[in-house]
Amino acid sequence: MVVGEFTTEVDVLVIGAGPGGYVAAIRAAQMGKTVAVVEKAEVGGVCLNVGCIPSKAMIHAAHTYEHAQHTESMGITMENVKVDFAKVQEWKSGIVKQLTGGVSSLFKGNKIQVIPGEALFVSENEVRVFHGYDVNRYRFQHCIIATGSRPIELPAFPFGKRVLSSTEALALTELPKSMVVIGGGYIGIELGTVFAKFGTKVTILEGSDQILPGFEPDMPRLVERKLKKLGVTIHTKALAQGMEETENGVIVKAEVKGEAQQIEAEYVLVTVGRRPNTDELGVRDIGMNLTDRGLIVVDKQGRTNIPNVYAIGDIVAGPALAHKASYEGKVAAEAIAGHPAEVDYKAIPAVVFCDPEIASVGINEREAKEQGIDYVVGRFPFAANGRALSVNAGEGYVKLIAEKETNLVLGAQIVGPEASNIIAEVGLAIEMGATLEDIELTIHAHPTLGEVTMEAAELALGRPIHVMK
Repeated sequence: MVVGEFTTEVDVLVIGAGPGGYVAAIRAAQMGKTVAVVEKAEVGGVCLNVGCIPSKAMIHAAHTYEHAQHTESMGITMENVKVDFAKVQEWKSGIVKQLTGGVSSLFKGNKIQVIPGEALFVSENEVRVFHGYDVNRYRFQHCIIATGSRPIELPAFPFGKRVLSSTEALALTELPKSMVVIGGGYIGIELGTVFAKFGTKVTILEGSDQILPGFEPDMPRLVERKLKKLGVTIHTKALAQGMEETENGVIVKAEVKGEAQQIEAEYVLVTVGRRPNTDELGVRDIGMNLTDRGLIVVDKQGRTNIPNVYAIGDIVAGPALAHKASYEGKVAAEAIAGHPAEVDYKAIPAVVFCDPEIASVGINEREAKEQGIDYVVGRFPFAANGRALSVNAGEGYVKLIAEKETNLVLGAQIVGPEASNIIAEVGLAIEMGATLEDIELTIHAHPTLGEVTMEAAELALGRPIHVMK
């Protein structure tokens, strides 16, 4: 039975209300367009509901618990520190509710219609939206597809009671005694750290020769050292091959550096990447160009080969990052409004909220060498920073890379406290074409962690103050 079946017309239809879609919708509304957003689940998408925000809340809670147990060096002793995990989950859910409610309020304030359901393209100017037994048609002048991605499921480890994706792991009602994490990328390391700090026995299986592949090897080494202090077992060059369910958990069968191993645990967390949500939209049926991986092919404005349809976020090429999706959403909306907006991926920061945090923007040394750039490096340790020592966080460094002849800032790698925040200054420096001297001559407040960036610039220029050259 089909109920409804009527047609509504809008200037811009956005499919997906995650960090790409809701930002695109708001910017399009600011440009004077009538806008509707189709969302099959919750406003805010994966990021606000089951990804970025809840995971960072859990990371902070776990860090607070760990910190409370190790304050003796400051002369503070705490006894009987306990975790009420149900209360942690309640607190986390409250943050999610506040933020998703904020997005809904922004939609209302910008006169954006929210349409619950799943969209299916029937032509270049029309979709059907299915919601229960209701099916309605929506015609549009322009469309922005922002449907995001979902966790990849391994054939040998189908998601279920004992095999979790990040979504289910963040919703556990009780702390597991043990967990095997398959995949040592940023999601696996972040969530593995959370559970390890709460007391779970964690084993990480990573297929490459280091955790957090893609980052310079020096950066994950500090993270790995901290994980081992937390009792985490890390196996690199490891291949998870299968599992056997038991009464109270699973036995994971793996090959580690060529040797067979069996690991018992209550749960398996699979974090081996994400798959674009493009397979149930009907986009191939209307002639849209996709890659073999299911990514939609777009130009510099996010436009597909169908001129009035745009795509942004995890479903197009590039890193699957919320801030990239938001940026692309603004570009697509402005392009629809006739502005000469184009994406420029000159400085997309990458951040992992591990312990210590790591962040990178621009190019690293390997990439500078591959590009034949004559460069200079300034690497300044947090151990020589007063603020870092005063908060018991002296591990790590800020590393700046600049062109040798011009001192133009090309990139930065940071491992240490507040790396996620400190990286923004270097991102701005790269975006505006700043030099090492620009950073050096910027007066940084004292005592702050941000001073380390200034000190790294001075070191690259050959005139450091707080370390010997």
